[in-house]
Amino acid sequence: MRITVVGDVLLDVDINGAATRLSPDAPVPVVDVADIRRRAGGAGLVATVLAHDGHDVALVTALSDDACASHLRRALSGVLVLAGAPLAPTPTKTRVRIGTHPMVRFDEGCAPAPVPSCTAQMLAAIASADAIVVADYGRGITANTDIRSALADAAKCAPVVWDPHPAGSAPVGGVAVVTPNLAEALASARAGGLEPSCTGAEQAGRYLLKRWGSGAVLVTKGEEGALLLAAGDVAQGIPAPRTNVSDPCGAGDRLAGSLAVHLGMGLDIEQAATKAVEDASAFLAAGGAASLAVVADAPAPNGIQKPRPATEASPVVEASPENEPSPVVELQGLELVDPGDLHPHGVHLAHAVRARGGTVVATGGCFDLLHAGHARTLAAARSMGDCLIVCLNSDESVSRLKGAHRPIVSVEDRAELLLALESVDAVVVFGEDTPEACLSKIRPDIWVKGGDYTPEELPEARLVAGWGGRCVTVPFHPARSTSGLAAALAKVS
Repeated sequence: MRITVVGDVLLDVDINGAATRLSPDAPVPVVDVADIRRRAGGAGLVATVLAHDGHDVALVTALSDDACASHLRRALSGVLVLAGAPLAPTPTKTRVRIGTHPMVRFDEGCAPAPVPSCTAQMLAAIASADAIVVADYGRGITANTDIRSALADAAKCAPVVWDPHPAGSAPVGGVAVVTPNLAEALASARAGGLEPSCTGAEQAGRYLLKRWGSGAVLVTKGEEGALLLAAGDVAQGIPAPRTNVSDPCGAGDRLAGSLAVHLGMGLDIEQAATKAVEDASAFLAAGGAASLAVVADAPAPNGIQKPRPATEASPVVEASPENEPSPVVELQGLELVDPGDLHPHGVHLAHAVRARGGTVVATGGCFDLLHAGHARTLAAARSMGDCLIVCLNSDESVSRLKGAHRPIVSVEDRAELLLALESVDAVVVFGEDTPEACLSKIRPDIWVKGGDYTPEELPEARLVAGWGGRCVTVPFHPARSTSGLAAALAKVS
C-alpha cells in the first residue's frame, strides 16, 4: 500500500544508563551511560513504523541541513523523504533514563518555526497515495497553503487520518477521522468556544466533529482505549488490551498509522479503529518507540571494541561448515580465525549485542557492484536493530550462482566496500550456495532480504524461527540492479 505521511519531524535521543552514586559536586545522581539511541520522532516515527510494516512510505516534511538532520536521515532509512526547507533548526528532544525511569528531558530547537516551503514532488506524493496520515506537531508543515489544498483534494479520494497538535493547524474539511487524545480534544474544544467546565470526551468529541467537518473523531484515552464519534451514530467505546507499559511514547503515532492502513484496506471506521487500538497496544508491549531507535555512541560491551569507522579496516571472517578446518582470512594485516579458536568480529559482535539485550540483524547476498538499491536495503536493515552483520557470498559461491563471468569485484573488495557503509557493522564470508551455516553461527534476531515476496516464503524462514528469530523483507528499488549495471558497463566497453 502506498502511504504518504505529512507532518513535522523531530529527533528523539535516549540516553540510557545506571546511577549508583551521587556526584561529589552536588547532590545529584551520576549516570553511567550504557548507550545513546536516536530515532525519528513525530511524523518521522509514523513513517518509520509503517515502513517497518512493509508499506511503500513517502514522508512529506521539512528537514534542516544541520547535524541532527543527518541523524534523522539515517533513522528514516527505508522511507522516501520529500522535504522542503524549514528555515529552522532540527527540533531535538533528549531524554535521560536510569533503567526505565525517566530522569530529565532537554529540548533544543523547539521554538516556533516559520511555515516551510513545499515542492511539486511533495504535492504529487499526497495526490497519489492510497492512504494519508497527517502527523501535526506544530512546526508549520500543515499551515502551508499548497499542502492544505492538496490534502483537501486527496480527502475526496483516499482516507486521510489527521493526528492534531495544540500548536498546529486545524484539520482540513472532509478528512476521514481526526485522532486527538483526551487532553488535546478538551483544549481544542474549549479554545473553539465550548464551556471551560467541559471535561467529557464525548461532549468535546461531538463539538470537534461538527467544527472540523471530519467523518469521525477518535478520542484516545491511554490505557482506557478510545472513544469513537461519527456523525449520526452513538458514541462507541473501544477498550484497549491490557498491556504492561514502561514508556507510552509513540502510541498515538502507531494508532494513527494503523488506522490509515486499515481504512485504506476498506474496513469501516469502527473496525479500523478497533484494530488500530489493538495495534497501538501491541506496539507498546513490544517496547514502543524506543525499540526503533538506532544505537550510537555506546560504550564497548564487555571490553569488545565497537565497530570501527569506515576509514579503518574491520575484520572479514569466512565461516566454515562444521567439522572442517577453520579458514584464516587476512585483510590489511588483520588475521582472524573461526570461532573454534577465537571469536571473529561478526560472531563475537552478535554475542556481545545479544548479551546486553540488543537486537542482532543480518542480511546476505553477493553485493557485486554496490548500487543505491543495496545501500537503501542495508540502511533499512540496520534501522531494525542494534547491529547489522552482512553474510557475503565468497567468489566461488558467486561463480556457481551467477556464472563463470561473476563476480566482477573480488570478495576482499566487496567486503571492504560494505564495511565502508555506515549501516554495516561486520561482514562474514561464506562459501556455500546458501547462508544457512553462516546464519547458524550468528543466530540473528532478524534476517532481512530484499524482494517482493512474503517473509514466510524465504527459504531461511524455518531455520531462523528455530532460535526465535524472524524474517523481514524490504522492497526492491526499481531500475537498480547489479545485472543492469553489468550490462551497461559491457556496452560502454
